[in-house]
Amino acid sequence: MHEPTPAPDETGRLAENIAYFARALREAGLPVGPGSVLDAIAAVEAARVGTREDFYWTLHAVFVKKHEHSDVFEQAFRIFWRRRALIEKIIASMSPATPPSRDEKTKKPDAGALRAAQALLKQDKPLEPQEEQKEEFSARLTVSEREILQAKDFAQMSAEEIARAQRAIARLRLPDDEVLTRRMTASSRGSRIDLRRSLRQSLRAGGAVIELARREQAVRHPPLVALCDISGSMADYTRLFLHFLHTLTDARRRVHTFLFGTRLTNVTRALKSRDPDEALALCSAQVQDWSGGTRIATCLHDFNRQWSRRVLGQGAVVLLFTDGLERDGSADLKAEMDRLHRSCRRLVWLNPLLRFGGFEAKAQGIRAMLPHVDEFRPIHNLQSMETLAQALSSSGTGDADPRRWLSKVA
Repeated sequence: MHEPTPAPDETGRLAENIAYFARALREAGLPVGPGSVLDAIAAVEAARVGTREDFYWTLHAVFVKKHEHSDVFEQAFRIFWRRRALIEKIIASMSPATPPSRDEKTKKPDAGALRAAQALLKQDKPLEPQEEQKEEFSARLTVSEREILQAKDFAQMSAEEIARAQRAIARLRLPDDEVLTRRMTASSRGSRIDLRRSLRQSLRAGGAVIELARREQAVRHPPLVALCDISGSMADYTRLFLHFLHTLTDARRRVHTFLFGTRLTNVTRALKSRDPDEALALCSAQVQDWSGGTRIATCLHDFNRQWSRRVLGQGAVVLLFTDGLERDGSADLKAEMDRLHRSCRRLVWLNPLLRFGGFEAKAQGIRAMLPHVDEFRPIHNLQSMETLAQALSSSGTGDADPRRWLSKVA
């Protein structure tokens, strides 16, 4: 005896509702594409779900690819399917023998609620054209909104503001720092004569006239190495910082990115993808300890042992993105930070905790790391990212000298 098949209109309504729900998730910031919608419809039809909880976890398995997206999905699911008995009707249309479940006790989490609600409000807009209303806008308010976005903390942004911040990051003026290399390159105003090229050019004219060719030292961008903390305390800032690194990787050749929480993961190849969302999805697929604990000393030891000599040559600059809240002892952390500092030309520590005006370096991990960095900078909004890009183009530390924090520690 085969299972009952839903009517065509019921199947169409199921697909339509799941498609609208996927659109809401995409507005909330989840990477949901057309393929995921088709997979979700096929999964629900194949699973023959019998309860609301089964329906929830079936969609969760398809749409949620990262741990931090679970809270947003839960809020979106609760708001989108809140109409009385909507899910029960869908389940009944798929399996009439299964009685609908009406007992629902859903816990209301705070994380992701704003993004989910704003994304779902867009789905409730009427399709009928409304009468055009005349509104007066002030240019002063437009500038004010731009300034507010520049100074707003990444952790407090809504889904729309995060999308605007990503577009602003893509337009950032990237650092133009350059270093001299040992290699020589052809130049019309070089200080040295290129004898080999001069003789080769003279042969074209039979050797009667020798026009001197010149050369000079080649100039190129130094390697940029980013060590990015992806622990739970850094979850609100990691995604946008990876967008910044993706922009750098797309514009410059020698950019190496490593993610660490409890283990070290090289995601340089993943960030070379042209599409930023695809690049971040590849990073998420490679990392197994996203939003977990923090073992800075262990991860730095793995980097110094396995990758230091490969990527820290030719005057490399290291961006260390972490809050410094280490769970292990500080003795090993001091030794690994000292080795990392000696291996690179410049070590810049980016800490989102510096967004607080009363920040003090009291944590053991922070106190162990500060003596071994060249610069100590905040990284929590667009303005701090622009300041970082400008600082990487210069050699001075400016107001990011860590010695003033060391004096407070003493």
